[in-house]
Amino acid sequence: MEMQRVIELDMPVNFRDLGGYQGLDGRRVKWRKIYRSAALNEMSARDRVKLANLRITVDCDLRSSREQRDYPDLLWPGVRFVNIGLYAEGDRFNQAHPFLRLFHHLPEFDDYLPKIYQQVLLNEHSEEGIKRVFEELLKLPEDQALVYHCAAGKDRTGIISILILMALGVDDKTIAEDYLLTDELYDFSIEKQHPTNEKLSQVIAKMNVTRGEGPAVKGITETIRQGWGSFDKFFTRKLGFKQADLEKFREMYLEEEEED
Repeated sequence: MEMQRVIELDMPVNFRDLGGYQGLDGRRVKWRKIYRSAALNEMSARDRVKLANLRITVDCDLRSSREQRDYPDLLWPGVRFVNIGLYAEGDRFNQAHPFLRLFHHLPEFDDYLPKIYQQVLLNEHSEEGIKRVFEELLKLPEDQALVYHCAAGKDRTGIISILILMALGVDDKTIAEDYLLTDELYDFSIEKQHPTNEKLSQVIAKMNVTRGEGPAVKGITETIRQGWGSFDKFFTRKLGFKQADLEKFREMYLEEEEED
């Protein structure tokens, strides 16, 4: 059975499955386990039934306290809401240990987005949010799924997606393509189309991945590799997990490719 990456909902348009990408050791990211989305405050009753049927039992909200208050998620039966709040609020947003950059020899970026993404990795509040998402995924039962989201489903959601896909050994080009799909999906919504897998494949083939990866995704990937040497070391030394946790994570969310 062909899996559909984009889940068709009345709202939001940017609700999609993170599965299907090739990861570590030729294994594939499992379908119907991890979902990413934009805000979930305008869903119809039909949408909520669909999410319940997808067995999504954890909703990780990466938005600020004000966003959550003004536009609260519309929850569905059986789901547990988890307040993450990925960005530090107020004066804490740009706070990071002054010696981190020097100690880890981190790359410098000229563009705004990679600077912000790098700052998220260095900020203690954001670090705790990243860790919370991985903790939720590590304790998720086998027959259940999780969704994480922000407002547009791009920056905060994109950062978490990059980290999850890095953890699972997905290559940078594919990570960049997944990141860029958000903009393309909003174009589809303007044209009132629902993108099929074939349409998405055509869109991906036309993407200027180098341009898209440069100003955004590399803010995460290059910072981790240059600062910590590998994702494994970032996961253990920065986030405080054990290597066994990472191996468990990979066993939970990777599977062997099915033969034709």
